[in-house]
Amino acid sequence: MGGAVSAGEDNDDLIDNLKEAQYIRSGYVEQAFRAIDRGDYYLVGYRDNAYKDLAWKHGNIHLSAPCIYSEVMEALKLQQGLSFLNLGSGTGYLSTMVGLIIGPFGVNHGVELHRDVVDYAKEKLDNFIKNNDSFDKFEFCEPIFIVGNCLEISSDSRQYDRIYCGAGVQKDHENYMKILLKVGGILVMPIEDQLTQITRTGQCSWESKNILAVSFAPLVQQNRAEGSKPDAVDLPPVTVRSLQDLSRVYIRRTLRDLTNEESPDKGLVQRAPQKRKRRRCRRRRINTYVFVGNQLIPQAVESEEDERIEEEQHKEVQVQEKEKEEERDIGSIEILKAVNVLRDKIMTLPLPESLKAYLLHYRDK
Repeated sequence: MGGAVSAGEDNDDLIDNLKEAQYIRSGYVEQAFRAIDRGDYYLVGYRDNAYKDLAWKHGNIHLSAPCIYSEVMEALKLQQGLSFLNLGSGTGYLSTMVGLIIGPFGVNHGVELHRDVVDYAKEKLDNFIKNNDSFDKFEFCEPIFIVGNCLEISSDSRQYDRIYCGAGVQKDHENYMKILLKVGGILVMPIEDQLTQITRTGQCSWESKNILAVSFAPLVQQNRAEGSKPDAVDLPPVTVRSLQDLSRVYIRRTLRDLTNEESPDKGLVQRAPQKRKRRRCRRRRINTYVFVGNQLIPQAVESEEDERIEEEQHKEVQVQEKEKEEERDIGSIEILKAVNVLRDKIMTLPLPESLKAYLLHYRDK
């Protein structure tokens, strides 16, 4: 599934294409997509395909097409402090983007059938926290991934504000999914080849809306011997943050706000506006024709018009060269803006090194 938009050269280029095609329509969704490079979730050797609007699968590892994730993120209508459950959480790419939006006081859980994929997701999450500067530009709700079959979740499990299922749901499992949703919550899942948004409007009332025609692999039902009891999946508990952890959240928030006030141009890095490519018009020189014997032979006519055409073409070349120079300048500006101001601020504080490390989540850079 995918191919709705043209391929990008990099992550930002892909997001530009998704915006132009109206798959990404909200500013907060755009920021989340730009903060996390889709290519980071590909295996080495496959990254060249990361910025195409196509699904990717290698063994048990799977990523949906970017246009699908865009529609899902928009349909979930995420807000800070919400609880989110990702059924079939895969690489953790979507859960990590959601974590940037729901913030440190949200809940972010994922259930994945394959243990090797959960290990892969945890590795990618650890890499994001330690090495991606976007971690310091947002308040993050870290996802928790567990191994299990999402059709075997304990009946007494908590309910969530937002749920996404990344596999095709059969009609007879629809009510099972709905029960996991709080009143007022939103569930997004593929049913009968339609990506569907379901809102729980009351204890026994629902509203459904088809979003997009899709093709998903169906949910895997657990194979077990006849009469045997299924292994119930216990969702992660929701724990109260420690006073130490809360202090870190609020100190980082205060420092981030201060640095943004002091250096507003060094806040969230925005992609420089794309320059429209100038189409160079090919102009023809007018010929005159003369008879030489019985043959009609074209001959160029030197005129003031020809001189004017040559002059215009020369000016076009100069304009194109100037635009290339400006693009190089913009590239330099973007590099200058990519400064981790929160980290710089923390490192200048008169605090013990151990406390600085804690405030930085023990990030290496």
